[in-house]
Amino acid sequence: MTLNDPLANALTALQNADLRRKRECVISPASNLIGHVLKILQQSGYIGEFEFIDDGKAGFFRVQLVGRINKCRAIKPRFPASYRDIERFEKMFLPAYSVGLLIVSTPQGLMTHSEAKIRKVGGRLVAYVY
Repeated sequence: MTLNDPLANALTALQNADLRRKRECVISPASNLIGHVLKILQQSGYIGEFEFIDDGKAGFFRVQLVGRINKCRAIKPRFPASYRDIERFEKMFLPAYSVGLLIVSTPQGLMTHSEAKIRKVGGRLVAYVY
């Protein structure tokens, strides 16, 4: 069986484990996109440490949870957004101004929506968390 969207499965696994007050979560299969998203979530304080474990196949991530995730989802379809349009998507996906973050895939790499507005760069919306 193949997965249609591994990022959506990974974010749903994080949210479900956090809602059930688990201390850690295992995300399988691993990918570079999931790794970069986890790095952004770690820098923002939504998750603790995470590590990649190579099992000879695709590998998996072991993530330490800190209990700060209320909702964590992938955005489908991946809407294109210029830096001027990001505020409209903030209102659409986030509960209030300056609560949570959108993750945007730009030509300069993955970054949060506030970082994209500062750098004045657009891209495609990947996920949101609050």
